Amino acid sequence: MSDRTLAVAALALAMALLSGPTAVPAARAADPEMAPVRLSARAWLVRGLSEIGSSANHNFISNAGFVVTADSVVVIDALGSPPLGRQLLDRIRVATGKPVSHVILTHYHADHIYGLQPLKAAGARIIAHRKALDYLNSDTARLRLEQSRKDLWPWVDETTALVAADRWIDERTAIEVGGVRFELVPVGPSHTPEDLAVHVPAERVLYCGDLVFAGRIPWIGQADSRHWIEALESMLDIDVDVLVPGHGPESREPRKHLELTRDYLVRLRSAMGEAARNLEPFDEAYRNADWSRFAGLPLFEAANRMNAYNTFLLIEQER
Repeated sequence: MSDRTLAVAALALAMALLSGPTAVPAARAADPEMAPVRLSARAWLVRGLSEIGSSANHNFISNAGFVVTADSVVVIDALGSPPLGRQLLDRIRVATGKPVSHVILTHYHADHIYGLQPLKAAGARIIAHRKALDYLNSDTARLRLEQSRKDLWPWVDETTALVAADRWIDERTAIEVGGVRFELVPVGPSHTPEDLAVHVPAERVLYCGDLVFAGRIPWIGQADSRHWIEALESMLDIDVDVLVPGHGPESREPRKHLELTRDYLVRLRSAMGEAARNLEPFDEAYRNADWSRFAGLPLFEAANRMNAYNTFLLIEQER
């Protein structure tokens, strides 16, 4: 593991410890509201909360989607804890009366995968990009799960496990389930090395995972922000009516939200890149940067400084 990876992992962990509310017993926390939203004839969204993951919100902070086919349901992402995965499965059964046959993962971050176990137990076949194997088998994934068992207890506990995909893909792939075509488009390395967008042409819907954060500050982590910007530019050409981000509400103005995330990343790289090239101290560069366009977005105070620091480190490595 590189010095930079260790530094960023330590900082991310410190932020989680400082910002995460104390765990509460199960008896004191009601199930979060999970009301599926219909996007088209067959495509749906389950929208997470615009919050930092905690025991109080069950780690219900990311979006999931599902598409109803002639014989089964295809789920996109699995939410952030096994109880949420069970709740998602229940909501799908009520809404459709059909079994879940597949889960397509946009990436392997905890808030999108800790709900996999009940879906897998129900017979779903999991599909993801092969580059996620590096994370899945890493100390980072193991340590993150250990910490989550403390921070997100009792929703993530000693029975929660990382679940590998049944099918790993390496390139753009089309699958057909129950007469519906799904186009799996690799768009990493961006937010993660394994990013996948899921295009459902017949429904004119694009599930893009954490490549887009709608109406809030994205989480950068160890992202390849330079390629992320390029990936967002390429997605501007996909002709859809609805874009489903990894976080935030669905957008019926896809270009607007693709451009908002892109412009934020460009601002980060512009402000921090100049400082890194001039060997300017980070604190001074952050203080002098103009964040006014984005300062009013949800989670700006929680995420922006860390995003800027991670970008500063990244650009130092790029020099």
